[in-house]
Amino acid sequence: MRVTAPIVIVGAGGFGREVLDVIEAVNVLEPTWNFLGFLDDGSPDEELLARRRAEHLGPSAGLADIDAHYVIGVGSGEVRARIDTLAAEVGRRPATLVHPSATIGSDVELGEGSIVCAQASITTHVTLCRHVHIHVACTVGHDAILEDFVTLLPGVSISGNVTVRQRATVGARAVVLPRLEVGAGAMVGAGAVVVRSVLAGSTMVGVPARQVAKERTMT
Repeated sequence: MRVTAPIVIVGAGGFGREVLDVIEAVNVLEPTWNFLGFLDDGSPDEELLARRRAEHLGPSAGLADIDAHYVIGVGSGEVRARIDTLAAEVGRRPATLVHPSATIGSDVELGEGSIVCAQASITTHVTLCRHVHIHVACTVGHDAILEDFVTLLPGVSISGNVTVRQRATVGARAVVLPRLEVGAGAMVGAGAVVVRSVLAGSTMVGVPARQVAKERTMT
């Protein structure tokens, strides 16, 4: 009988519970993870957790006391970066999760802590750095680079040779055309079509996407 590895999810909100779906789907294919529960710094909905037979184990600082792998089910790249620093300080190692229905091409690098959800498609020569979130039904084209703490929300299409810099977020159903760059900390709105590179810290919306907010200072 295969010995499963203990794991906790940091973040017990909606996406955290979706991450539990990924863990459960992986275990159906091959028992891999022993899910212990959620860590969350807020007040998660205990009724929803009970429906998943899951426990709230306490705040994220509990990583110091729980000998387990972890993944971060929090949408904000800034928050993920802070949790990652905390976890590293107490010697915890992140897991990398790929839903069995996702497709991963050749020569793809999946960074530690990255999560690839159901029906996502990553083609060839793609690099996902640390704690990247690829939500349901996203596509990532050839030779793309997604830096640390990038978030692709459901249905995003990243074309070939695109670079998405650290902590940027691309909104649901948005499209980024080939050979462009989305700057660090930028936000691309839902349904936007990005036809030129996005400045760091800016917010882009519309078709074609246009800037609607000044650059924000990255910390």
